[in-house]
Amino acid sequence: MKILVTGAAGFIGNHVALRLLEAGHEVVSIDNCNAYYDPSLKEARLARLQDFSSFENKKNDLSIFSEVMNIFAHFQPHHVIHLAAQAGVRYSFSHPEAYVSSNLVGFFNVLEASRQTKVAHLVYASTSSVYGANKRLPFSEKDPVNHPLSFYAATKRSNEVMAHAYSHLYQIPMTGLRFFTVYGPWGRPDMALFKFTKAILAEEPIVLYNHGRMQRDFTYIDDIVTGVLKVCAQSPQPSTEEASDRSPVAPYRIYNIGNSAPVELMDYVHAIETCLGKTARCTMAPLQQGDVPATYADTTSLQADFAYIPRTPVTEGVARFIEWYKNFYSNELC
Repeated sequence: MKILVTGAAGFIGNHVALRLLEAGHEVVSIDNCNAYYDPSLKEARLARLQDFSSFENKKNDLSIFSEVMNIFAHFQPHHVIHLAAQAGVRYSFSHPEAYVSSNLVGFFNVLEASRQTKVAHLVYASTSSVYGANKRLPFSEKDPVNHPLSFYAATKRSNEVMAHAYSHLYQIPMTGLRFFTVYGPWGRPDMALFKFTKAILAEEPIVLYNHGRMQRDFTYIDDIVTGVLKVCAQSPQPSTEEASDRSPVAPYRIYNIGNSAPVELMDYVHAIETCLGKTARCTMAPLQQGDVPATYADTTSLQADFAYIPRTPVTEGVARFIEWYKNFYSNELC
């Protein structure tokens, strides 16, 4: 099957593309390898895919419609897994224009190219950040998501609304996935596990916001990939039920995808310390603007529809990341 994966140089996109290639699919990616974080890490991720003759990455900008449309028209994908985006809550405070270009304009271009090439199913990345100021835990797809706390979250919620409109107007099956704190090998340097590991090895302090009183629904990358591919293989249908998380007029669904087992931040730090054999120097700080004290995914719908069950405990996932980190950065650690 021909599958277009945007963002194969990114963390989740790279793992998804690799799993698809190993299963025998033909994969084309669109990824411009921008400098939001170290482009050499992105190039190294792409290098994992280059041994497959059925893979090609196009270094184009999703915000330029003619470039996106040319790739769609030439490749004619059956399915699209749209994972490319400008990520990062805090970066959106200082660089909101990057989120407009990538997450709004780029997302629209993917929608329109999917319409013009009659894609069979579009799966796209949303985020747990859309729950914003919601207080009730666990976060459910049935909950209102009208109060985002960051511009990043606002753009991803906009994606959900845009996708529903396109799905309804053109009857294109679309599924949005709200990711909850994904971690693992080849992860992003701006995320906690990467930053903490690097700092602890260098015997530098780590900053724990909300004075360490945080909970996150840490979800291991392999479990995420399994869920993404299960969802991709089954197109949604309009619902005959009255439910806020389903559409009565469009082949459209939104699912939470997480571990559904929040972990205390200090327990996460202790897991890292155990694997490294080092003690972290912790600096406590107040809760940051745009952040929330806890995330917790209600994955009842994903479990019911796809038998989705995450299987990787945090201690095991952290150990796998640190093994990868030490190997990838072995020259720097000597």
